[in-house]
Amino acid sequence: MKPKRLAGPRPSPADALVYPRFSGIATFMRLPHITSAKELDIALIGIPYDGGATYRSGPRFGPRNVRAQSCMIRPWNPVLNGDLSVNPLSLDDTFNRITSQLNDVLAAGARTLSVGGDHSILLPILRSIHKKFGPVALVQFDAHNDTWGGYFGSSHSHGTPVRRAVEEGLLIDGSVLQVGLRGQVYSKDDFEFGRKHKFSVITAEEFHRGGLAPVEKILKRFRGKQVYFTLDIDVVDPAFAPGTGTPQVGGLSSFQILELVRCLKGQNLVGADLVEVSPPYDNGEITSLLAANLLFEMLCVF
Repeated sequence: MKPKRLAGPRPSPADALVYPRFSGIATFMRLPHITSAKELDIALIGIPYDGGATYRSGPRFGPRNVRAQSCMIRPWNPVLNGDLSVNPLSLDDTFNRITSQLNDVLAAGARTLSVGGDHSILLPILRSIHKKFGPVALVQFDAHNDTWGGYFGSSHSHGTPVRRAVEEGLLIDGSVLQVGLRGQVYSKDDFEFGRKHKFSVITAEEFHRGGLAPVEKILKRFRGKQVYFTLDIDVVDPAFAPGTGTPQVGGLSSFQILELVRCLKGQNLVGADLVEVSPPYDNGEITSLLAANLLFEMLCVF
């Protein structure tokens, strides 16, 4: 049974007509800083870790910058009507910390909307989701499939979490949708793992030609399932989101990614994350601004 929320007014953003957007403490969307998950339906959680990045570091600064840009978010969507403790020197310890802390949040009855951080954090998040919900379907918007076997002798990086999640039995077999894949790979066999496990894949090229219809068709098969959603900001073209660790040209526009996220309306989301925002490589903070708006859209489809 879902725990009852504590009595009192529901959290709401600071009124921008009373408190200017540039004032006050920077929290996600100017919402109150609440540390008890028992008071929340959805917990907005920063995970400032980039120890799994294999190229450009910097996503550790993502949650802080996205918070700053989220001050521009207003409370009404006319279309759809706290950081965790990490160990920057240990990937394994960080994974254990993430899973343990999210276990506490989920046990309190809240769902999680996490902000990374690099994409390696997806695995410890899914471990916590699995403990609460069992195997889930996965919707992944990303330039990369993240199913590589390892990197320089390590079985964990931001290019491996989906493979590890399948191997650990965290996902429903045949219920993975990946949208936006593109760019060069190491070999033609890089997609073999996904084919073996019946992933549904819509590349960026296919999306540019076919639009939303193929995505919506596959998502219909996910209705009734418990779904986890992960969004790597590099699914967006670097013209719109330059602040990321492994940019790939030929990606989605900011409008296209907004439309894609809105396609998830009606899905039974048990959790979500947005990762790989790297502020040191941003230009005019446009990546963090887009990420903040995407988090608002994700919050709405919950």
